[in-house]
Amino acid sequence: MKMMGFRIRLLAIAYVALLFLAVLAGIVPDAWAKEMQDVHAGSGSSSGSVSSGGDGSVQIAVSAEYVSAAADGSSSGGGAVSSQAVTASVHPVCWYEQYKTGAEIAEWFNSGKAEEEAHTYGGWSDPMPIVEGMYPDYGSYAEDTEGYWYKPWCDWKYYNGDDPMEFQKLFGQFTSNGPVYVPAGQAAPEPVIDGATLARAAWDAITIPTATIGYNPTVGRSRATVVGMDTWVWATGDTPKEVRVTATAGPVTATVTATASRLTLQPKDGTAYCTGFGIPWSEDNDRLGTDCVIVFDRSSAHFKDSVTPVDVKVSYAITYTATDGAAGIMDTHTTSTTTTIPVAEIQAIIVRPTDEP
Repeated sequence: MKMMGFRIRLLAIAYVALLFLAVLAGIVPDAWAKEMQDVHAGSGSSSGSVSSGGDGSVQIAVSAEYVSAAADGSSSGGGAVSSQAVTASVHPVCWYEQYKTGAEIAEWFNSGKAEEEAHTYGGWSDPMPIVEGMYPDYGSYAEDTEGYWYKPWCDWKYYNGDDPMEFQKLFGQFTSNGPVYVPAGQAAPEPVIDGATLARAAWDAITIPTATIGYNPTVGRSRATVVGMDTWVWATGDTPKEVRVTATAGPVTATVTATASRLTLQPKDGTAYCTGFGIPWSEDNDRLGTDCVIVFDRSSAHFKDSVTPVDVKVSYAITYTATDGAAGIMDTHTTSTTTTIPVAEIQAIIVRPTDEP
């Protein structure tokens, strides 16, 4: 444990030094991204800070459209559409962070500290042209104690991917813009939410309805199905077979599409055969058949309330695209619920034939 703590401290020191180079020169050294990832893995926390006066998050509007899997009584399936609108908070991977006033940066230069730190961390023979280039016209704001320089910053913990080299590229591109001066009373530079981050935030903000089902036969007042018979099962209500989610943040719009192809049924006493969302039983449909049935092999008499539990799941494959060129696949999302179906037995009397008339 001592060795691990020592290693983390060394990496943290290297991390700070390398970040200083990146911000000054607008580049990110090749070794930086890997060291950064190791520091996070070892310490479980981020070295990046957040915007002064807030956490840097951006509010977005998210809209979702659900295409129902509920069949309309024919083999063509359902298609009714419902919608949902919510707001969500999303933190950008890269943003501008309030840094120092115009007077403080001018004092940093005039006191010689800027040159001293650039020599210490940069290692160049003449680093000042690079440093001064990051704060253009800093002398013009030497008397301003209310306006602020905002420095560009990116933080790994908000990154949606897992590739350090891609994050390194993103960090280098964004920080190469250098600090921006904002006079008092003016708005700070707006962060740009990248398409992948926006897509993930939009998906996380919405709620996917769990599946509901209908079944047949339904015998007697208890509406029980029967042991050993094909029990037709079908999706009802708001059970979605497709979900389309859209969100916009600044110039970027992300669209997430989730699709499912079938119900997954797990009865406690029986076997399910389900390759689709089923269709309601009717005399006409009975001739066509269905793609979703359960065959129960025992009555519900031994269960509480004399009903048999059935687990109902729907798994969604998820893809996303965005106007900034981002595109990809998200982890499969599964909704799960448990419903109950009463199952009865039909008693039969077998009569042995005789020769008597």
